[in-house]
Amino acid sequence: MSDIGPPSLVTQMCIFEKYGARLGTDQLAELLGQSRGGVLNAISARTFPIPTYLEGQRRFADFRDVAAHLDAQRAQAHQQHPQGRGAGIRA
Repeated sequence: MSDIGPPSLVTQMCIFEKYGARLGTDQLAELLGQSRGGVLNAISARTFPIPTYLEGQRRFADFRDVAAHLDAQRAQAHQQHPQGRGAGIRA
């Protein structure tokens, strides 16, 4: 994850209310629109963009790290498309 500011409190609150303080790989997959296998493969390949940790046999991500990732993705999208429009979309 790149050096960005703290995640927005709104993003944190939304994630915490739905998933709690930590997200398992099933929850990460659901939130990111990926398969669980894809999440696990990216974690194994060290390409997953969100820090994770093991507790026993299960892997988790902290909700604040997930919020920071989502906020960073939004900021990147706004930098690439400053008018708020996707590529190729006309008003």
